[in-house]
Amino acid sequence: MLLKGKRILISGLANKYSIAAGIARAMHREGAELAFTYQNERLLKNLKPIAAELNSNILIESDVSSDESIEQSFIELKKSWETFDGFVHSIGYAPADQLEGNFVDVTTREGFRIAHDISSYSFTALAKAAKPMLNDGSALLTLTYLGAVQTLPNYNVMGLAKASLEANTRFLAASLGKDNIRVNAISAGPIKTLAASGVKNFRKMITQHSARAPLGRTVTTEEVGNAAAFLCSDYASGITGEITYVDAGFNTAAMPLLDIE
Repeated sequence: MLLKGKRILISGLANKYSIAAGIARAMHREGAELAFTYQNERLLKNLKPIAAELNSNILIESDVSSDESIEQSFIELKKSWETFDGFVHSIGYAPADQLEGNFVDVTTREGFRIAHDISSYSFTALAKAAKPMLNDGSALLTLTYLGAVQTLPNYNVMGLAKASLEANTRFLAASLGKDNIRVNAISAGPIKTLAASGVKNFRKMITQHSARAPLGRTVTTEEVGNAAAFLCSDYASGITGEITYVDAGFNTAAMPLLDIE
């Protein structure tokens, strides 16, 4: 098992359909002991049965918009784990009014700030707070999307926030490498999740993705989870600062190959 003996914290698991749930299941299958953070009581209700399924009873409230809440969450985690082997950051948010319409018309200063604070800075904040507890050889992982490097309809300020997150991944990798802590990101293809539902015309995006991707389809949370388990395992000990695409090859294809007579 890839992660036997590893302790991994997962932040941002919203429900059983989320990418973080696929990652948690893959990591559990590969032998990891898991802990989870949640934002509020509403999300805790969704998390409890998933955590129970994965033999975890470590559920800790953490609001990543608050440094005090983040600090307290690791104080709580230390009551169960003196040290651990990494975390998964599956957190992204922008106000709904920022994710519909023409980018220059709808983007506001506050929307921009919130998107970058929650979607990118929180990764740095968690790494900073977790660092004293991380074992040698630990791995940190975040989730990004193609909108970081290419424009997409209605993705708007989240694209900028994901670009920040990808740069964040590289700078954290450089910063933590001397401590033998690796930092990577997965750029997953579009998956029907709660977060994705906030982007207008998301269903059309999935259809077009399938038409262009070399594999002729989208990907599953299980496939993303398998890649995450590998990247957080010792088998990936030489990989850091990388953005790994798990998108059925969509990012490599400029257009679909159609039958033309």
